[in-house]
Amino acid sequence: MMQAGLWAATQVSMDHPTTGPPTEEDFSEVLTQVHEGFELCTLAGPAFSWLRRSLGLAEEDYQAALGPGGPYLQFLSTSKSKASFFLSHDQRFFLKTQRRREVRALLAHLPRYVQHLQRHPHSLLARLLGVHSLRVARGKKEFFIIMLSVFYPAGRISERYDIKGCEVSRWVEPAPEGSPLVLVLKDLNFQGKTIDLGPQRSWLIHQMELDTAFLRELNVLDYSLLMAFQRLHEDERGPGSSLIFRTARSVRGAQSPEEPGSQNRRLLPDSPNALHILDGPEQRYFLGLVDLATVYGLRKRLEHLWKTLRYPGRTFSTVSPARYARRLCQWVEAHTE
Repeated sequence: MMQAGLWAATQVSMDHPTTGPPTEEDFSEVLTQVHEGFELCTLAGPAFSWLRRSLGLAEEDYQAALGPGGPYLQFLSTSKSKASFFLSHDQRFFLKTQRRREVRALLAHLPRYVQHLQRHPHSLLARLLGVHSLRVARGKKEFFIIMLSVFYPAGRISERYDIKGCEVSRWVEPAPEGSPLVLVLKDLNFQGKTIDLGPQRSWLIHQMELDTAFLRELNVLDYSLLMAFQRLHEDERGPGSSLIFRTARSVRGAQSPEEPGSQNRRLLPDSPNALHILDGPEQRYFLGLVDLATVYGLRKRLEHLWKTLRYPGRTFSTVSPARYARRLCQWVEAHTE
């Protein structure tokens, strides 16, 4: 059902490709397609179509991965948000259900999000590729987003973490040794460990500062730094490795007045999902900032007051965007070398 709807929605963008950067109308467009037994809406379709092409993603590949060619894979999450998570059958794209208010925030911030990626092509922000709603028969409308999976390709990944820079509710009971269960662990599971990036450490710290400053300006909090580890093979290590490094733009053809230095570009590995990959001396790291839709409004301010009383002297996720950004950057500084 969802797959057939997304196939048809992508076909529209293929039949009517955008000719330039998104306009104000593109950001507000709503396309409703009625199918037998369900209705699928595509929000800001032309803007996301432009974003996908600017990332070098062919619409035909996107359509094939999300269409009826194979079943989606349900992703087991340790999140308390009650959201549902899926991977496309090739595991390249990540789908997540969202609350209506979160979708409103994402769409309101979308023009500035596009500008940020143009200004900082190698940003750690998750690459959003689409926002949709699905209604089955006369049921409730369900919203979901599509983004590039940070953990792709996942074949040799050994550990996965979701980091918020705090301690309350930030422990996951690890799977038993030998279990096929794949869990995303949290902050307290990472105690005593570090990320060895070598010369790439300074780039990561600076990019974290740039990206969290942007999220602070949007009044956003409760986002996560996703991390995964993959041990490098012997022939993948060092300057003589078989990896070919290239410079690339995350948004191709985007004209920016910024100089390359201020854009904080880096050498990207010649591998799939290069924007979310950093290689250290021994490990390959998959890194990305996700969950960018929680605004520090009245609901979160009241939650902050309640948690202050409930958890005196302990750190928790519901704090002001300025404090949240600063604390996550401090976590990265403290846990990298």
